[in-house]
Amino acid sequence: MSYFRITLHRSAIGLPERTRGVLAALGLRKRSQTVFHPVHPQFAGMIMKVKELVRVEEVDRPLSKKEVKAERTPEPGFYVERPAEGGRVGL
Repeated sequence: MSYFRITLHRSAIGLPERTRGVLAALGLRKRSQTVFHPVHPQFAGMIMKVKELVRVEEVDRPLSKKEVKAERTPEPGFYVERPAEGGRVGL
């Protein structure tokens, strides 16, 4: 079974109550929040109502909250893109 992965990309501030109601029905409250719903005409219709505000992907299975967080978390540490020029800094 396939699932829609729906992420709220743009805020609903200032939009009509009807549009905010569709987002609430999908379970989206905050920006960058991700929810999973089965591929079904009912959910496809709701997505079409708010298509400018959300990003949608079709996935094989819904991910857990830990898996979604792990995707968004950058790798630990840092790297130097290019070394500083001129030797010591701040003197």
